[in-house]
Amino acid sequence: MTQKKKRKEFPLYRGLIKYFPDALLEVSKCSVQGQKQHAPDMPLAWDREKSSDDLDALSRHLLDAGKMDDDGILHSTKIAWRSLANLQKELEEIKIEDKRLAEQYNRNRLPEDHIISGTEIAYIIDEKKKV
Repeated sequence: MTQKKKRKEFPLYRGLIKYFPDALLEVSKCSVQGQKQHAPDMPLAWDREKSSDDLDALSRHLLDAGKMDDDGILHSTKIAWRSLANLQKELEEIKIEDKRLAEQYNRNRLPEDHIISGTEIAYIIDEKKKV
């Protein structure tokens, strides 16, 4: 599958932004508020060192879901932010592990037998077609 087809397979605008425009705007406001709280003199950026307990923080905000936090951000918004942060980190970790496994597999193989990280499923499907 080409990169263009792969990008079109999952419509970010129609499948996410159009579904949840208000919620995503609130999550963005949460990012800005967090920046003001933790690093007001810096450009907007996710400081992951100050954000290492996403599931614990998410759980604490669950206790107050439906209420406004002291900084004017809904606890439910902070739940969404923490959930997205956790998902992002999990996906990045999977990519790192896939790359490590591909490198380990390729280590003692000829170039034509190498797999490219992220294409393992396509490789398995192609092998099944040959049978």
